[in-house]
Amino acid sequence: MSGPLEGRIALVAGATRGAGRGIAVELGAAGATVYVTGRSTRARRSEYDRPETIEDTADLVTAAGGQGIAVPVDHLRASEVRALVDRIADEQGRLDVLVNDIWGGEKLFQWDTPVWEHDLDNGLRLLRLAVETHAITSHHALPLLLRHPGGLVVEVTDGTADYNRDTYRVNLFYDLAKSSVLRMAFALGHEIGPRGATAVALTPGWLRSELMLDAYGVREDNWHDALAREPHFAISETPHYVGRAVAALAADPDLARFNGRSLSSGQLARVYGFTDLDGSRPDAWRYLVEVQDAGKPADVTGYR
Repeated sequence: MSGPLEGRIALVAGATRGAGRGIAVELGAAGATVYVTGRSTRARRSEYDRPETIEDTADLVTAAGGQGIAVPVDHLRASEVRALVDRIADEQGRLDVLVNDIWGGEKLFQWDTPVWEHDLDNGLRLLRLAVETHAITSHHALPLLLRHPGGLVVEVTDGTADYNRDTYRVNLFYDLAKSSVLRMAFALGHEIGPRGATAVALTPGWLRSELMLDAYGVREDNWHDALAREPHFAISETPHYVGRAVAALAADPDLARFNGRSLSSGQLARVYGFTDLDGSRPDAWRYLVEVQDAGKPADVTGYR
C-alpha cells in the first residue's frame, strides 16, 4: 500500500540523530523520498564523535517504507548546500518538504552561565550552527520548493513561542538561538505563504534522543529507569513523535491554516490523532508549565 506522502520529496537537514532522524524515518514511513544530511558519515565523524551517521538514517528511512538518500553536507558552507539542492532538482525536479533541524550545539553551551562568563567563541559558533545554517539552507532550497504549490517548511526548535517568550532558556546564546528559529518560521510564513507554501516552527517535548538517553545511562527499552534520577522525565517522548507530527502536517491538504505559527508535537497529536511509539500522547509543554515549572511533584496523569 502506498503511503500518504508517496511521490513527495523531502529534505531533512540535520538528520544524523535525534529529532532529525525521527522526522526523516516517519516521512519515509508515510512513503516519501527523503534526502538526509549531516556531517557524521560512516567514513568520518563530526566533532560530536558519535556513532550515528546519515547513512544509518537513510537506511532506516528505506526500511520504514520510503527511500532514504544520504548526502554529507556542512550547512554552514553555502556551496555544499547549493550543490545539494541542485542534485535534488536534477534527480527529482521538485522539493515538497524542507525540515531545518540543523543544531550541533550540545557541546558548545554552558548551563546557567551569563554572557560575560560564557566562552565567546563557543557561543558565537552555536549561533552560527543554529541560525545561520537554517538561513543558508532556506536561501538555496526555497526556490525549488516553491516550484509546486503546497510545500512545507518546518523550522525545528526547542520551546513554543509562548513558553520561550516568558522563560529564560539556559543562557543568552541558547535563548537567542531557539527564539531566532521561532522568528524565522514566522518571517518565512510571510514570505512563502503568498506563494502557495507554508512555514511553521515545531518543537518536540522532552526528547529521548540518543544523547539524552546516554546522559541518563539508559536505553530506549529501559528509559523508565531514569525516573529514579529525574521523575519529570516521565513526560519524555521518542523522536518518532515529532516525526509523526511532521508527516501529519505534510499530508494535510489544509496545511496553510498553520502558516507562520509555533507548534508542538503534543499539540499536533491532539489535532491529528497520532501517538508516540507506546500509544501515548505526551503533552510536554503544558506539563512543564503546569507541573514541573510550578514546582509540583512529577505526575503525568492527564498529560500523556
